[in-house]
Amino acid sequence: MYPILIVEDEPSMQMGLRDNLEFEGYEVDLADDGELALEKILTNKYSLVLLDVMLPKISGFDICKKVREKGIETPIILLTAKGEEIDKVLGLEFGADDYITKPFSLRELLARIRAVLRRSPALEQAATEERVQIGNLDINFTSFEGFVNGNEVKMSHKEVEILHFLWNNKNQIVSRDDLLDQVWGTDYQPTSRTIDNFILKLRQKIEDDSNHAKIILTVHGVGYRLVV
Repeated sequence: MYPILIVEDEPSMQMGLRDNLEFEGYEVDLADDGELALEKILTNKYSLVLLDVMLPKISGFDICKKVREKGIETPIILLTAKGEEIDKVLGLEFGADDYITKPFSLRELLARIRAVLRRSPALEQAATEERVQIGNLDINFTSFEGFVNGNEVKMSHKEVEILHFLWNNKNQIVSRDDLLDQVWGTDYQPTSRTIDNFILKLRQKIEDDSNHAKIILTVHGVGYRLVV
């Protein structure tokens, strides 16, 4: 899964970004000043950093510059309230991969995150290793892209996470409790009906006949088994 560091000192913006990204299936870490952010980037491995420009202690521009001087290539998207061209140019010259000007829509932010992640060399290599064929579905667990007969199909983060967990435990029985714990975690618990609906959507992409499943099997009273 993609761990993302959000560096934002405005509490409501920070919490809003965190909640929306977690809802999309990303792992999220937080920092509310430049000093803490720099320490976290230097000591942890993130897939992407959302970095506010105006921060206490160390500015986003300086963080970006210092990170690149250390040879760290973690993708960085700058968050800035400034729209002047000079600020955008400076950010890119300091090593940022993209920028987005506040206020921005969630849809635009998610699109930019996905685009930057797709361009990341390290993630591109991992994506190649994480691409498998399951029934009719050609799925890339890293880029969250799925194809059926060469045509891209829409995959939600939760669908990919569920399928990834089943794949990692292929030919074994996976209980609904396991799926709840591993995909949703302990903070939010959906109903069994919710899980069944996700499984149905996956079967419609994977199986020749979703009403007579041969790949994602139901183990009545327990859970599911992915047969490969």
